[in-house]
Amino acid sequence: MLYLRIKKKKDFLKILKTGKRCRSESLTVVCLPAEHTSMAVCVGKKYGKSVCRNRLKRLLRAAFSAYAREITSPRAFLLLPHEAEKYEYAAFYRDIGKILQREHLIER
Repeated sequence: MLYLRIKKKKDFLKILKTGKRCRSESLTVVCLPAEHTSMAVCVGKKYGKSVCRNRLKRLLRAAFSAYAREITSPRAFLLLPHEAEKYEYAAFYRDIGKILQREHLIER
């Protein structure tokens, strides 16, 4: 795996409290310097039933893993999608790339 998964509540809260927020059209990314590249997705019940939420998490993880090899400095990332009628991989892929470029975490 190219990145670690964040699973503990205290880690989520630390990132939310002290991390830097970067917004785009389809999602918000909160990042914090860390020892290893790690990532978590926060999808609450307002996004629909479990089938929709799980699909949304799969799309976000796939889009992030496409860029995981290119990340130059290790960070802890928290991905928070915005509510929409339809969620697409291409939109998440594009927005994650834009955010990582804007924060100078990948070179392109």
